[in-house]
Formats: sequence, structure tokens, C-alpha cells
Amino acid sequence: MNKKYFSLFLTAVLGGLVSLSAQSSVTVYGIRGPSGIGMVRLFEQPPRIPGVEVKLEALAQADLVAARIISGEAKIGILPPNVAAKIASSGRDIQVAAVLGRGMLSLFSADPSIGSFADLRGKTVAVAGGGATPDYVLRRILLSYGIDPASDLQLDYSLAPPEIAQSLIAGRISTGIIPEPFATLVRAGRPSLRQIGDVQEEWMRAVGGENYPMTVIVVDAAWAREQPGVFRAILNACRSSIEWTVAHPAEAGALTERLDWGLRAPVASMAIPLSSYVFIPAREARASLEALYKVFLEFSPESIGGRLPEDNFYYYLP
Repeated sequence: MNKKYFSLFLTAVLGGLVSLSAQSSVTVYGIRGPSGIGMVRLFEQPPRIPGVEVKLEALAQADLVAARIISGEAKIGILPPNVAAKIASSGRDIQVAAVLGRGMLSLFSADPSIGSFADLRGKTVAVAGGGATPDYVLRRILLSYGIDPASDLQLDYSLAPPEIAQSLIAGRISTGIIPEPFATLVRAGRPSLRQIGDVQEEWMRAVGGENYPMTVIVVDAAWAREQPGVFRAILNACRSSIEWTVAHPAEAGALTERLDWGLRAPVASMAIPLSSYVFIPAREARASLEALYKVFLEFSPESIGGRLPEDNFYYYLP
């Protein structure tokens, strides 16, 4: 081999090695706490993919995962559906691959005059997450009862979910809507509190569709095209982790505490059967996602970028 062709050959080999090195590791970013419980098995047993090291990292909140997705540092991450849509609308080429968590909200009240959502007119309701899914789910349900959420009651966004739970238990507030596992804390801490209706059933009645998504797994679209086999293996591992969590709540709860995600094992274990950890591929989940996005458009169009996501926002398994 002459020097010219040897040089070209060496350049190609080294280039291939650099490319292989760049693709030999990928990190899946989860969210520490309730949103990540379905993924706990992965943190104990990351998927084994020949030639690729899969790492898991749980961040404290969704905004931190979003920042890494936006910067391009993260190729795969867990996000609320509206955050994923907002990032995609900004021009970042990401796709939703599956829904990992669906509606798990509960409305509690100590007010004896409240027996249904129709009785919330004129009341004050603490809401876990202003401008997020719980807020707009509640607003849409209220509208279905002819209650204007902007003028017919007071929605209080001043407390975080753990604070709402503790305030309900202590009697500092009378009515609040919160997700699992905080709803489980309320049931255990103050059994006399009444659960008002079923938020998920009320949503499905109001929109005429399925339960609403609360978390999705997203992927950098270019990376997914380059590494379809790797991504497919990671998705399969996510599905297996969720199925294991649902089937083994005691073990999953213990693992959640061991990972130091801010939840004691008994609480996490009790909450898992009441939560809705699922794995619904984008093709099947699109209708429920779009139903939720339409409600965001109704109340806060800018929260998802002002329009429904395009077709290419949904990743379909090859």
C-alpha cells in the first residue's frame, strides 16, 4: 500500500474509531421522585447492549432534564408532555417515543358542602402545579360543569405538592388536588378527608377520550435515526422496568428509598398500585397526547409553542 492510500486508510480507521467512541455511551435522564418510579429497575440493572454503555441519571426536576435536551447534551430523557412539545416547537428536533405515566390526580376536601366537582363554585382549591398538567386538567373539568376557572372559584398555586399534602393533613387548607404518591400520604395521614369524584374519569368524560398523559420519554431525532437498534433496546428496557415496578410494588418502593429519591419505601409501595405507570408507544398514545395538547392550547397556547406538534414529533418504532 503506497503512502497516499495508507494515509487515507489510516484517516478512515481513526475516524471510525472516533465515531465508535462517540457512540459507545449514552445516558438516559430521568426525574428523581414520583415521575421516575417506573424507571427504578433500570437504575439497578441498566440495559446491556453490546458495544454501548447505557448510563442512568436522575435529576431533581423536569426543568433540568429539559435544559440538557435543549443543549443537545441529553439524547434521551423523561419530560412532561407540554415541556416536550414546547421544546420541539422551538426548533429542537426531538420526538416523543412513548407515554410512561398517565393521570394519577386526586381531589380531596374537608368541606362538607363539597360532594362533587359541581360544588367547587365559590371555593378555594390548592392546585399542584400552576401552568402544568394538573392545572389544565382541573380547568377543563370545571368548564364541563359550567364553572369558569378564572372567575367562579379561587385556584391557589402557592404550595408545592408535598406542602399541599401536609396542609390538607394538618387542616390548614380544606380542598386540594394532588398527584400520587402525595395523595397516598393524605389518605394515610387524615383518613377523614373525602376524595371528591375521580379526576381521571371526569377528564375522560369532559374530553371524550382517554386518560391524560403525565410523562413521556423523548429522544434526539437525529440520534434515534443513527442508533435505531440501541434506542429500541433502551425502550424495551424501559417497558420491562415499568412492568416490573407495577408487578412488584414492595420491591420497587424499597429501591426508590435506596436511591434516595425523597420517598420512603412504604409510601412508594402503597402509591404504585394507585399510580398509572404505563408504556404506551407514540403511535398508540398520539390521540391522548393531542387531547391534552388541545387543552393547553385552550388555556395557554404558548405553553406548547402555540400549535399542535407536527407528525414528525411522534417516534414510531421501526
